[in-house]
Amino acid sequence: MGAPSTGLPENSGQAVDDAAADAPRPARRRRADPFDLLERFGIMIVWVIVIVLFSVLRPSTFPTTINFETIFSTQAVLLVMALGLIVALTAGEFDLSIGAAMGFGAVLVAWLNVNHGWPIGWAVLATLAFGVGFGLLNAFIVVSIGVPSLVTTLGTGTLLGGVAFGITNSVTIGGISSTLVDTAGRQVFGLTIAFYVGLLGVIVLWYLLEYTPLGRHLLFVGEGREVARLAGLRVDAIRVGALVASAAVATFAGVMQAGTIGAADPGGGVPYLLPAFASAFLGQTAIKPGRFNAWGTFVAVYFLVTGITGLQLLGFVGWVQDVFYGGSLVVAVAFGRLAARRRAVET
Repeated sequence: MGAPSTGLPENSGQAVDDAAADAPRPARRRRADPFDLLERFGIMIVWVIVIVLFSVLRPSTFPTTINFETIFSTQAVLLVMALGLIVALTAGEFDLSIGAAMGFGAVLVAWLNVNHGWPIGWAVLATLAFGVGFGLLNAFIVVSIGVPSLVTTLGTGTLLGGVAFGITNSVTIGGISSTLVDTAGRQVFGLTIAFYVGLLGVIVLWYLLEYTPLGRHLLFVGEGREVARLAGLRVDAIRVGALVASAAVATFAGVMQAGTIGAADPGGGVPYLLPAFASAFLGQTAIKPGRFNAWGTFVAVYFLVTGITGLQLLGFVGWVQDVFYGGSLVVAVAFGRLAARRRAVET
């Protein structure tokens, strides 16, 4: 459905950006605000405390080079998923299909490469193309038909998960091309290439959200669609792009996962759904409180896995991960809402 005509010129969205940039801003009082600093960097302070605590409790296993290399290298897939998710969240859309998209991405690249003999390069390209197509399907149902994204992506994600089990006969596919496995597992300065891919994604998304008109438009649409329409923004196109980006990035994370472990489990993506949301919302409480942001998400991903790793080394195995991620999600959403309210009052 096209956006209703507002009578504004087509380039009024750019005019809004230019006007916002050129408008005089009131002088701000330069004063140290301990509460603001604690709000922005509190999670990093707690992260340091957690590291020190577990280092004291488990000095022989926790504060080791191998442990920290493992922590940073093994969470690259989750980091990439969370980055794609915050694009959709910034635009005001909830994508519950990212776990299934990630799992299906791993399955599809393995199914094409191992079961059907496709060269790994073509298998990867076909998988990424599928991710874009899946995102377009979500966007069509949400934007054109008008079904809420929460309902749509819950349904399409469940459907996609069933297809993954169907084409694999519920069996894990191993024997993925060594080209992908060796590339994903190659180490630079003790960390795998997958970690640097995630770090690059953080930098790119940070720049996009902070320094480009597209980033400002995503935020504007997420904060108020009707106001954004009146400002001349192509709200529907932005929503479509956000949902496509979320699905495509999740599918790419599945390719990374397949390369990292050298196999594809048809149910392997679902356990990543809760951690991705927990990381995105916890990241909203750091660096730029009240807003989804790339660096906050980066910190949240590794803060959470540090705490889980420490608890597992203390003997809390199995249930601790769900408790930690679930509790963190609830706390993060609450603090994120409080931060947004405080920011709204100040402005």
